[in-house]
Amino acid sequence: MNKRKSELARDIYIPFVGTLFRDGLTLTIGFSAQIFLVLLVYWKTSDNTYLVIAGLFLLVAFLRMRNIRKYRYAPPPRDIGEARHRENDYILYASMHGLMLGLFCFAGIYWAHDNFAEIAAVCVTLASATSIAGRNYGSPRMVMIFIATMTWPISLGFILRGDIYHVLLGLLSVPFLFAIKRYADLVRDVLFSALSEEQKANNIAQRFNRALNTMSHGLVMLGPDGRVVVANAEAAALMLVENPEKLMGRSIRGMLLRGVAGGMLSIRDCRYIEAQLTRALREGKSRKVLVSLANGQHYEFSAREGSQELGVITFEDVTQRVEAEEKIRFMARYDSLTGLPNRAYFHELVSERMAVGDRDRLCGIAVIDMDDFKSVNDTLGHPVGDGLIYAVAERIQALEKQDIVVCRFGGDEFMIYVDSIADADQFSYLLDNAFSDLHGWVDVAGHSLRIQVSGGAVLGTVGENDVDGMIVKADLALHKAKELGKNGWRLFETVMDEAFRKRQAMKVDLRHAVETKALRVVFQPIVSMNSMRIVSCEALCRWDHPQLGPISPAVFIPLAEEIGIISDISTFVLEAACHECCKWPDPIGVSVNLSANDFRSGNIVDKVRDALETSGLSADRLEIEVTETVLLDEKYDARGYIEGIRALGVNIALDDFGTGYSSLSYLNKLPLDKIKIDRSFLLDIARNERALHLLKGIVALSRPLGLAVTVEGVETFEQLKVLAKHVKPDLVQGFLFGAALSPLGIETMSATTWPFASEVHGFRHKVSA
Repeated sequence: MNKRKSELARDIYIPFVGTLFRDGLTLTIGFSAQIFLVLLVYWKTSDNTYLVIAGLFLLVAFLRMRNIRKYRYAPPPRDIGEARHRENDYILYASMHGLMLGLFCFAGIYWAHDNFAEIAAVCVTLASATSIAGRNYGSPRMVMIFIATMTWPISLGFILRGDIYHVLLGLLSVPFLFAIKRYADLVRDVLFSALSEEQKANNIAQRFNRALNTMSHGLVMLGPDGRVVVANAEAAALMLVENPEKLMGRSIRGMLLRGVAGGMLSIRDCRYIEAQLTRALREGKSRKVLVSLANGQHYEFSAREGSQELGVITFEDVTQRVEAEEKIRFMARYDSLTGLPNRAYFHELVSERMAVGDRDRLCGIAVIDMDDFKSVNDTLGHPVGDGLIYAVAERIQALEKQDIVVCRFGGDEFMIYVDSIADADQFSYLLDNAFSDLHGWVDVAGHSLRIQVSGGAVLGTVGENDVDGMIVKADLALHKAKELGKNGWRLFETVMDEAFRKRQAMKVDLRHAVETKALRVVFQPIVSMNSMRIVSCEALCRWDHPQLGPISPAVFIPLAEEIGIISDISTFVLEAACHECCKWPDPIGVSVNLSANDFRSGNIVDKVRDALETSGLSADRLEIEVTETVLLDEKYDARGYIEGIRALGVNIALDDFGTGYSSLSYLNKLPLDKIKIDRSFLLDIARNERALHLLKGIVALSRPLGLAVTVEGVETFEQLKVLAKHVKPDLVQGFLFGAALSPLGIETMSATTWPFASEVHGFRHKVSA
């Protein structure tokens, strides 16, 4: 407690020193009364001692009043040192005053003794002592000095009188001294407490005011009468007034109308905000109101009932938050490249439109897909591809109307929804015009690119369809348009749905067949032109469906690629081919096709090695056929994989040679052992000299490079004769030598020479001669 009081004393020491010089009027009255009483005693006693005392009193009064006047009108002390200097000055002249009162008492009691003088001196001194605590509480030292200078001379005078009564009377000054000291301390403590609490209150008020006016939120507090009693600077700024004081006493409406007058709020917003805030305060519930101001800012008003029947209204600038939320909402709903609605938002918009209006009206959805877009990304890069998508999006966006919604559905796919259509002819007319506007040439980063798209569409009543179902049907129509040659659109038909369901079921059955190894492998003979006997064969995969019967590879191979199990089929064929080849006579080998998907897995070399080791087949009896598709895929190290397979001792053949645009470069770059010329070169070989010369040129080019040549697709004896006479390939294969055989059929035919061998040899000998 004492520590706390001393700390408070230090905190308020400077203002306490100021109180010592505050009241000069009562001090002047006191001096006048004291001097008058001394002169009265002199007049009664005619003792010159009192005249001297009166003169000294007058001198001390002059000095002390001058000191009071000096500091009373001076600025407050700047620091503790200056305050202490003023206190010392005060103590000096006040001590003189106390000594003069003590001297007057001593003279009246002992020195110039007179009954009246004694009574007068004691009365004036005791009267003056009552003011010690009230005037001098700011200086504890002065209180003690006053008590000493005023009471000790009285005690000394009584004690020097010598008799027991006066001695006891003199000793009674001790409790009197204690009482005055106690009273002064009590006054001081009370004043200390009052001033310290006031200082605390002022500090709290200053902090509250600082916090109130530096907060980022606007705040007003309403009294029980609904008028503003507290407001901060942010609230004043929003309402366009100079300072918070201008808002005091205003009602909610009056405050908001100030914002209307400043052009920040519309009168409609004003009424809405007032109603919501008033309702919140009346119901005692928190309520928030978001308002967009005329200057583009967004403010959120909040109202809640406070304590002591005070209502609190805050408003916060949430412009950045609202803009961020709008940006996030835009990013979630719109495609970042084209600015069109994305898949999810398209679904939401179409669902909302289909949920209202006439349930019997016709609506339509069309899906548009860019043809051969992948080749643009692969050859020119993704930035050019993005530019092409943006150009298409601009043209599609031109179709957007009140009843037409367009979106980028993903990748190079766009979607159009027409909310109300009179009939199928109107829908067809709309889509024909749309496709006509889409087609054409566009410049993207200096590249002139032709826009070509395919589409699928579906038409139906709103009540009988939903968004997802219509999109699936439009996709089916798109696939049909792609199958029919692209660059056009098709309208959904029921048979497409049936075909789709059948296709999906077939995918499930194919996956099951691969997992249970229900596929089988057959072998197409590869015949030597010299001996007309089988020297190798190509392994081919077949699938016999339990219900549908044999399924063409042209059907199930694309399905396998679509569902990602083509590599599993290749592994199955590779292992089966190696296993069966071990049973055939030693010279006969086997050839297995590997696709680009097989090389993407990265473990193709290990698969070939495992198949050889598991079957025990000699590596030189296995041949791997690759196509240009494998070689064109720059994302994978096709050359490294091919070199790895050849390092095992396996032969490498380039299949379908001549169908690509850069095949000749591979003859020099890749470690090939054989090329297989595509069947397309044989179609007109008997009637077209140019086709014959081209075929002869390819064979002539390959021989010096040490490459064997196989011609595929030999179907007639006439073609075989031309090959024997003019082209002279190493090997031939085709339906002329029969359909693909089972493993046992190859073993049986291994020693067989085709019956027309002598005739073919005769052609060869005649040409040679």
